[in-house]
Amino acid sequence: MQSPKANRWLIVLGTIIVQMGLGTIYTWSLFNQPLEEQFGWGLSSISITFSITSFALAFATLFAGKIQERIGIRRLILISGIVLGFGLIMSSMASSLWMIYLFMGVVVGFADGTAYITSLSNLIKWFPNHKGLVSGISVGAFGSGSLIFKYVNASLIQSVGVSQTFLYWGIIAMVMIAAGSFLLREAVVTTDAASQSAKKSIKRDYTVREMLRTKEAYLLFIIFFTACMSGLYLIGIVKDIGVKLAGLDVATAANAVAMVAIFNTLGRIILGALSDRVGRMKVVAGAISATAVSVLVLNYVQLNELIFFACVSAIAFCFGGNITVFPAIVADFFGLKNQSKNYGIIYQGFGLGALTGSFLSALLGGFHVTFLVIAVLSAVSLLIAVLITPPGEGRLRKKERTVAIPRQQHANS
Repeated sequence: MQSPKANRWLIVLGTIIVQMGLGTIYTWSLFNQPLEEQFGWGLSSISITFSITSFALAFATLFAGKIQERIGIRRLILISGIVLGFGLIMSSMASSLWMIYLFMGVVVGFADGTAYITSLSNLIKWFPNHKGLVSGISVGAFGSGSLIFKYVNASLIQSVGVSQTFLYWGIIAMVMIAAGSFLLREAVVTTDAASQSAKKSIKRDYTVREMLRTKEAYLLFIIFFTACMSGLYLIGIVKDIGVKLAGLDVATAANAVAMVAIFNTLGRIILGALSDRVGRMKVVAGAISATAVSVLVLNYVQLNELIFFACVSAIAFCFGGNITVFPAIVADFFGLKNQSKNYGIIYQGFGLGALTGSFLSALLGGFHVTFLVIAVLSAVSLLIAVLITPPGEGRLRKKERTVAIPRQQHANS
């Protein structure tokens, strides 16, 4: 890619460090019970914090691209790291639940989403011919940060208590993100790079307004919403599924939490790289199919430990893959130039998916009905994934076929 001269592999390293620092927010489940024990707040009220964080993260992606245009990628990531660390440090001083909602929920979530979308999109622009692979590396690093810090934060909670853990966590995350930011460089999509990308996928770069005028944007949103809803709902209740549906003891069911983290990360790396070779929508279609089968098995088959862990691993693997491939799909469909802003719109499916699964479960009465809804949405999304093409490409193919038929008839005559 003809961007300003820079060592692209240092940019990869910087993005990995940043994403690992950002991924630490997925250790939140470790804090629910300790906060309840220390302050006496209700567990259900405390658990709302992560929903607020997830929603703020998704909401921030709407504005991150515009902010990046004004101040640049390096400064934006640096400021995001400082703000995220500030939110965690202030959470260590919290004496009321609303302070946790504000600092851990809104502040940390917004800073995390801002850095996540921009560092990911910037890396994709540096590697236009390997979008799936580098997306997998970036998003895989996010998942790895979650997996590693499950042990770091768990150890800190045991040794220094939950409030002090927020302090140390904030300092570590701030240092990681700030350090990674200094290795980043702004990628510039040049005319030559854009034309090379166009030969393989899109015909032009879409603005947000132009993208929203296409039906493909809304169809992609449906698929992404379905993928996020299934994965995020499972992550939130996987231990409970093991106990209530598979009849496992609490200790065995708790192993599913680590299993989800591992397969989620593997799915991000493996399916991201695979999408560059076999096609992104084929990977999405396969992942959506596996998700639908897995939730139906969880719903209707008599579960044992093996079946339970197989289904949980499959859903986590597919969720990780889907959330990795989608940034590259948006770039394929709508161009690289406005990637951060365009993907920010589609990414709202993440925030809505985080809320919808839990809401449906509470409204409809538990796991079974929610799994059935996910299976139906997966079937719809599978149909979309099989039929959808980039904007204008379907009409172009139809026109080519129409022109080819008279030529063939003339040749025969």
